[in-house]
Amino acid sequence: MEKRITGHTELIGLMAYPIRHSSSPAMHNEAFRKLGYDYAYLAFEVDNDSLGDAVKGLRALKLRGCNVSMPNKTVIHKYLDEISPAAQLCGAVNTVVNENGKLIGHITDGIGFMQSLKEKNIDAIGKKITIVGAGGAATAIEIQAALDGVKEISIFNIKDKFWDNAQETVNKINENTSCKATLYDLQDLDKLKAEIEDSFIFVNATGMGMKPLEGKTYIPDKSFFRPELIVADVVYSPRETEMLKMAKEVGCKTMNGLGMMLFQGSAAFELWTGEPMPIDHMKEFLGI
Repeated sequence: MEKRITGHTELIGLMAYPIRHSSSPAMHNEAFRKLGYDYAYLAFEVDNDSLGDAVKGLRALKLRGCNVSMPNKTVIHKYLDEISPAAQLCGAVNTVVNENGKLIGHITDGIGFMQSLKEKNIDAIGKKITIVGAGGAATAIEIQAALDGVKEISIFNIKDKFWDNAQETVNKINENTSCKATLYDLQDLDKLKAEIEDSFIFVNATGMGMKPLEGKTYIPDKSFFRPELIVADVVYSPRETEMLKMAKEVGCKTMNGLGMMLFQGSAAFELWTGEPMPIDHMKEFLGI
C-alpha cells in the first residue's frame, strides 16, 4: 500500500460503527491496485453522533467520496447537497460522491443484492421473498426487488425506530410497483414461520449474526426452514452466521453477504472512478 501512496493520492472512506470487521477496504484497495488507480480506501468508526462532523471533514479534506453503513445510512442525507432518485425512494444512502465540493448521495445495496442472486443462478422474479429488516440495506433490497419484478415481499421488523420507515417502504412498493408488500411484527414468530414456509427466499437484512451479535439469530429452530428454501444473509463477517449454519443443516441453499458487498461495491467504485471493478479478479481475491 505505502509504495503507491503519493502526494496525489485521493482518499475514499467508509463511515460506520462498528466497522473494523469490514472487508471493503481490502476489496477496494485491491481493485485500485489491480487497475493502477491512485486512490486509497480507509475505514472510519463513525456513528450517528459524530456523522455530521465526519461529513464536514470529508468536504474540507476533499475526499473523493465515501461508503456509508450501519447506523448511518438513513441519517447521512441530512448532511449532503443532493440525493439520487433511487436513494430518495429508499430513504437511505450508502455511497457519497464528492463532485467538486458538491456531495451527492447514492444507494447501491439493492442493485448489489439482486446481482448477487443472479450470479448464483437464483431467479427471484415473479416469486415471494420474506425479509427481516427495515434499515438502509434492507430498504434498498426491498425497493430494488420490487422494481425488478419480485411478486410479493413480506417484511418483518421489531417495533423500533425503523418501524415507521418499514411501513413507508411498504406503501411505496404497493403504490409504485406491481409487487405486493406487507409488514409484520418480528415478535410474531408464528407469522414469521408461516411467511417463510410460503416463500422462495428468506433474507436476513439486519446486523444479527455479526459483532456484537455474533452467534445469535432470531430464528428459534430449524423447523422454520425447509430444503427447498433459499436462505440469504447480508452479513459476511463471519462468512457463515448461526442462521446460515442452521439453514445448511436443513439442506437449504445459502448465500452470505459477500456477493452483495462485491456488486454494491462495484457500483460505488464506478461512481467514484468512472470504471467498474475487475469483477473476476475480485471474486478470486474475496474467495467468492
